[in-house]
Amino acid sequence: MAPFAGRLADRYPAGILGSIGLAIVGVGFVLLAVLPAHPGTGDILWRIAVCGGGMGLFQQPNARAIVMAAPRERSGGAGAIQGSARLLGQSIGAAMVALVFGVSLGGRGALTALVLAACFAAVATVVSLTRQFDFVRAGRPEHEPSVTEPADAPGPAA
Repeated sequence: MAPFAGRLADRYPAGILGSIGLAIVGVGFVLLAVLPAHPGTGDILWRIAVCGGGMGLFQQPNARAIVMAAPRERSGGAGAIQGSARLLGQSIGAAMVALVFGVSLGGRGALTALVLAACFAAVATVVSLTRQFDFVRAGRPEHEPSVTEPADAPGPAA
């Protein structure tokens, strides 16, 4: 999915592709939540493939947008921040699943975790879509003083 998503990311905004990917992930979680009581291996695999396809469509355009938004000399730092954010999200997600399994009664922990994951994916889809609207974009100042430049120094000549 990543090579396909990479080509799409060159043509379409990350907000749109990310939203589509998140929506697909959410649908995959719902499909997993409604599995029959005794599913076959194929029933589980295709539903997980739906989730994986959505994640691939979400990750690549966002990774590109994050790295491209940073100045060239700081692209390594942007990639490191992206990796740290991904690891933090995975860790928090695993902790939340453990919490849900711990507090769920009657053996419904897996269903509860999948429904919560689908809800989080739905909220994330809406948040990702808002990137397409101007009201969420903050304007950048024309000139920001650097670390070595005094704050009251004049900006670049116009």
